[in-house]
Amino acid sequence: MSLAKYIDHTALKPDTTLEQIDALLSEAKEYGFKSVCVNPTHVAHAKKALEGSDVLVCTVIGFPLGANTSEVKAFETEDAIKKGAQEVDMVINIGALKDGRDEDVKKDIESVVSAANGVTTKVIIETSLLTDAEKVRACELAVAAGADFVKTSTGFSTGGATAEDIKLMRETVGPDLGVKASGGIRSYEDVKTMIDNGATRIGASAGVKILKGEASDSDY
Repeated sequence: MSLAKYIDHTALKPDTTLEQIDALLSEAKEYGFKSVCVNPTHVAHAKKALEGSDVLVCTVIGFPLGANTSEVKAFETEDAIKKGAQEVDMVINIGALKDGRDEDVKKDIESVVSAANGVTTKVIIETSLLTDAEKVRACELAVAAGADFVKTSTGFSTGGATAEDIKLMRETVGPDLGVKASGGIRSYEDVKTMIDNGATRIGASAGVKILKGEASDSDY
């Protein structure tokens, strides 16, 4: 598989303009990224622009805090898919996990998995806010809830992906579930490290520079 097909080419900042989205879409088609990951407001536009290409449209659910109710996350998922989303990255209820309310976390993930109805669902656990034991529990709950991927980070918290977290997540979910590394990935070397430790997908806003082997000083 080409390196580009590991990458979700991402633009999620709140001040992202349509001009910037169009640039992202153009780059995605030119370089053949796996997907573009955009906020829900841009899904319909992205889907139309990418017609005829093999680039998928990914969007985020309950982003970036994960503190929406499960009902809202389910509706947001259904709405995004109706508008053309082909993958969804949802944020868990982080506070509930830290409380030890595992059943609530599992039901929250299940609400999105059910609403996605077969569309690839990635579960963002926000590793920078969790202990290793909590990371393991979050991954186990994602597996139990029927998700397709676990993902490290939103890129909007206190830190991003680390090789150690990817290794732990891969060991926890086993060989069959996807593991997405996101947050702070800016270079080819970063990507290689994540893949070597078990990542099967990379979320990055620096996708073009990564493919060119260039370091980037961009934000998450």
